[in-house]
Amino acid sequence: MMSESTYKLVELVGTSPAGTDDAIRNAIAKASATIKHIDWYQVMESRGHVVDGRIMHFQVTLKVGFRID
Repeated sequence: MMSESTYKLVELVGTSPAGTDDAIRNAIAKASATIKHIDWYQVMESRGHVVDGRIMHFQVTLKVGFRID
């Protein structure tokens, strides 16, 4: 059973040259340094930088939900 909670949403953009999973992890790790109680995320948008037909960088926009005490 889930307890009653209130959440706040923030939008983050994570980046990585390695892939979208790393971009997501980078954003969550960085935000966790200053935001407590992050419980979930939702990918809103994914895009990247292409050079000479190759993906060079990934960028992912996330909504992150954290509990308000």
